[in-house]
Amino acid sequence: MAHRVYIPEAQWQNEPEARYGSELIDRIGNTPLIRLDRIACPYAGVTLLGKAEWVNPGGSVKDRAAASMVRHALMSGRLGSGKTLLDATSGNTGIAFAMLGASFGFPVKLVMPSNVSPERKRILKAYGAQVEWTDPDQGSDGAIRRVRELAASDPDRYCYMDQYSNPANWRAHYETTGPEIWKQTGGTVTHFVAGLGTSGTFVGTVRRLKELKPAVQAISMQPDSPFHGLEGLKHMATAIVPSIYDPKLADRNIDVETEAAYAMAKRLAREEGVLVGISAAASVVTCEQIAKEESAAGREATIVTVLPDSADKYLSERFWEEE
Repeated sequence: MAHRVYIPEAQWQNEPEARYGSELIDRIGNTPLIRLDRIACPYAGVTLLGKAEWVNPGGSVKDRAAASMVRHALMSGRLGSGKTLLDATSGNTGIAFAMLGASFGFPVKLVMPSNVSPERKRILKAYGAQVEWTDPDQGSDGAIRRVRELAASDPDRYCYMDQYSNPANWRAHYETTGPEIWKQTGGTVTHFVAGLGTSGTFVGTVRRLKELKPAVQAISMQPDSPFHGLEGLKHMATAIVPSIYDPKLADRNIDVETEAAYAMAKRLAREEGVLVGISAAASVVTCEQIAKEESAAGREATIVTVLPDSADKYLSERFWEEE
């Protein structure tokens, strides 16, 4: 059963628009787990599964965290009475906030690096979000620094979500993603793989899976250098580290090259018929490495990863045309 998110009726009286948004927010989650059999085929005893998060209404895994943060902000009274939701984002969380803002009826202002894909820019404009663009060379960290300035300059105007520090981010995955994976695999999951951006997906899912099955191996994935093309992911050694990130949760971390993720995105499209985004492809690169190791050791494994979004926000990238 879906994790249902409701706004109390008492709050509807003060914020009538909350009543309408709760219907859309209720459709987030319970995404399918799909088999990636051709990628796993060479590795005896290994099952490879990906959580198809593009099925969410906003098209990505970030719908979960955004819904959780908005719900808590509305119920606590931080968001409402004309306040503008404010946050820094590299794309998908911002799109989710913009979607929820349109649904609930609150304004949304986002700060983003100007080099995000044209598709993301068009989607945000379609939802009516206000966007301030920052220096692309500073990446998501530049957007974070700028949004902190804005939040401090006018606290009465803005409800700063601060997705990198907001515990409602990781709790969304503790309450939904983890239990869904457990149920969908019948408890057979042996490895969980997720990329590190805000780290909410990894932290929340791992905390729940480790409670259910302490032997589950948690593998975090991140770019192999500060300068990379894995949109939405952080190279933790050189980035502003999210305060919700807990490095002790990972049994292992694997670095992925941008070019390997590009190649895997094309493989998934052409071999599996699954058109995913770049960070999703990077996660599958990691999964294949684990699959190869487990199979070589003669161990059976059920490896699960999160596929954060589809490729529809990245089709303008040049690598699709390269052979």
